[in-house]
Amino acid sequence: MNSWQHSPIFKFFASVRVTVTVLLTLAATSVIGTVIPQNQATEAYVQTYGRNLFRLFSVLDMFDMYHSWWFQLLLVLLTINIFICSLDRLPAVWKIVVKPPGFKPSRFLNASCQRQVVVSSLGQAQSLLEKALSRNIGRVRLEQTRDGYFLWSEKGRWTRLGVYVVHLSVVFLLAGGLIGSFWGFDGAVNITEGETAKTIQLNNSGKSIPLDFEIRCDKFSVSFYDSGAPSEYRSTLTILEKGTPVLTRDIIVNDPLRYKGINLFQSSYGNLPSQNLVLSFTSRATGMEYKEKIAPGLTVTLPEGLGSFTITAFNREHQFKGHAIGEAFVGKLTPPNGDPVEVVLPVKFPSFDRMRKGDVVVAIAETETRYYTGLQVTSDPGVWVVYTGFLLMIAGCIVTFFMSHQQICIEAHIDGKIRSVMIRGIANKNKIDIQRKIDAIAAEVAQTENQSKQSSLS
Repeated sequence: MNSWQHSPIFKFFASVRVTVTVLLTLAATSVIGTVIPQNQATEAYVQTYGRNLFRLFSVLDMFDMYHSWWFQLLLVLLTINIFICSLDRLPAVWKIVVKPPGFKPSRFLNASCQRQVVVSSLGQAQSLLEKALSRNIGRVRLEQTRDGYFLWSEKGRWTRLGVYVVHLSVVFLLAGGLIGSFWGFDGAVNITEGETAKTIQLNNSGKSIPLDFEIRCDKFSVSFYDSGAPSEYRSTLTILEKGTPVLTRDIIVNDPLRYKGINLFQSSYGNLPSQNLVLSFTSRATGMEYKEKIAPGLTVTLPEGLGSFTITAFNREHQFKGHAIGEAFVGKLTPPNGDPVEVVLPVKFPSFDRMRKGDVVVAIAETETRYYTGLQVTSDPGVWVVYTGFLLMIAGCIVTFFMSHQQICIEAHIDGKIRSVMIRGIANKNKIDIQRKIDAIAAEVAQTENQSKQSSLS
């Protein structure tokens, strides 16, 4: 054992107790992360847990547990533990794989997998045994003895490393998760048709971070079922580098655009107040109707000395006397003499203002729907490390559970007048397979012996 293997730090990290403790802690904290909703709004947490518990959970990063310092520390500890445990046990196995021990018949004396066959001639049986052993195991070694010989063959020494490949795959999986946790992000951005965005808002903290490129929404389209529910929404996005378009592609739900390791998913959509709004103003006194083009925040002067009108707000779910009337513009009508009056203009009910019974009836004459696309923007630089870990896990499990280091020793000797062949085999696992191969070799020898006897009789 090397000197560094005697150090207390190495012994601590090589302990299986540490592995079990960390795994149980991760399991327990994962339950907490399932019970406490993650990355919710602050108001929702305060309402659910109260101010005091909210402050405590915030200090412990319970609301974004899988990115918390202590959860990441547990993953780092488990990664180091698995690596050190493997490093502690690997040298002995590596020595067997690289420098196999010489052939020792004594190692096969107590083998549980064995068969004995009586033969008429050891010399005639040797060629048959060598071919059968080579076919079932591999290269054959011969060692002569005073009253016979030994034949020995092995295969699959390298399969002893299968468990370490599994260990390495777990390290890759944990490392990939840590890389994504430290340097990845998950955010969102809303982009109106024709506009460009270069920053996104992180979901877990609400902070804005810049991207290395710009995203432009060239077009957004949505189709609906007969029930009014959206059946598909599609965004045409263009990626710009220093103002120059480099990539244009349509995206829909579950078909993202990927660029420089960043994924752009279609996640939502919405509409914005029209910037090209035409209103009609009808004078109750004269019955005349006047149309004026207006934009939110601008003021227009009405004919006939009826005053002025300004669009002051746009509400997606406007409440009117306790009832939801959907999207609505809110305006301020200022008569020549008198106080300003609030006017509500629901998009779905253009003549809604008639109920007010004022001197002027205001209605929406023309409007257009402006959409924005809601994108989920993610980056996980550790994803390829995780994929590598999965591939190593599959390969390691195949080697560990379906392959083994197998050795077969055939002892041929004369005991008095009896010439016998003893076939013994050992394997580090899957002894059923080694016994099957021993039975196959014994059956082949026995069959040849029977054929030889029948030939001599005839």
